[in-house]
Amino acid sequence: MTEFIRNNRVAVIGAAVVLLACIVLTLVAGTDSDIVRKTTSILRFAWTFAIPLVLAALVGVIGERSGVVNIGIEGQILASAFAGFFVAAASGSVWIGILAGLLTGMVMGAFLAWLCVRLRMDQIIAGVVLNIVATGITSFYYVQGKSLPSGVPVWEVPLLSKIPIIGPVFFRGGPIALGTLVVVVGLVFALFHTRWGLRTRAIGEYPTAADTAGINVNLMRFVNVTMAGLLAGAAGAVLSMEQSSTFERGMSAGKGFLALAIMIFGAWFPGRAFFAALFFGLMSGLASQLQADKVVNIPQQFINLLPFVLTLIILSVAAGRVRPPAASGQPFVKGEGS
Repeated sequence: MTEFIRNNRVAVIGAAVVLLACIVLTLVAGTDSDIVRKTTSILRFAWTFAIPLVLAALVGVIGERSGVVNIGIEGQILASAFAGFFVAAASGSVWIGILAGLLTGMVMGAFLAWLCVRLRMDQIIAGVVLNIVATGITSFYYVQGKSLPSGVPVWEVPLLSKIPIIGPVFFRGGPIALGTLVVVVGLVFALFHTRWGLRTRAIGEYPTAADTAGINVNLMRFVNVTMAGLLAGAAGAVLSMEQSSTFERGMSAGKGFLALAIMIFGAWFPGRAFFAALFFGLMSGLASQLQADKVVNIPQQFINLLPFVLTLIILSVAAGRVRPPAASGQPFVKGEGS
């Protein structure tokens, strides 16, 4: 625990400051005050916006840490949202729908891994193929008039959900929303404190050395990209089942590409990607709240553009300041230098 705090001291200190500020604000202003309600509303908007982005960014982190660039996250999200919603509508069970979404993401991850690892296809082109396939299938088979049999259940984490402001936002929600927090913490630990994490980082940085050490580089890349698809599936399921209870053509709306920018902004670290996604959500939530309060008079279309404008700014700032895994995007051929 001490080592974790030392390695993530900025995030830990920031979280502690935010927690203390929320408690002080609630004690001073009262739980029913206007400022507390607005702060909670902005944070809830930010977290809702950030959930699919966090999950999608983690897909990219796992892929690139393993040496595989995944441009097809957008397609994975879209196909999973489609499968989750329509399977739930047909089966009468939201749980079966969530499972279908997860499996769809994993199957598409396996397809991408097959193209990139087995066939050694150009990884950018393989991702574009995935996006095109997902867009075509979901548009062709889309049917109007379907609805979920019931809403996704809302759970509360005992004690933590009672924390002022933060509790109702982060620790009260659907299973995927709550599971996202667990996944972030779990991946931070797994990537930097387990044998799997060490091997994953090795095949993404020095695959030849990893191969010499007895690691099956291509097999591990295939498995990692496939299993990361589960997170893309969760991102799709949360869009169509937890947040909207419907499916629309193109409802992923560029979130897969935003997630790649968040991954870069977070320097391929899961924890940093989490806070980067929250930052995106917070800026959008703040702009929406200012518009609702008529502090600024900005058309909604410009509010919707804000995340993409932030993406351009962040990528321009981050260019040259962060270094991707050395072997990211490079196919590995046993016996050849890499």
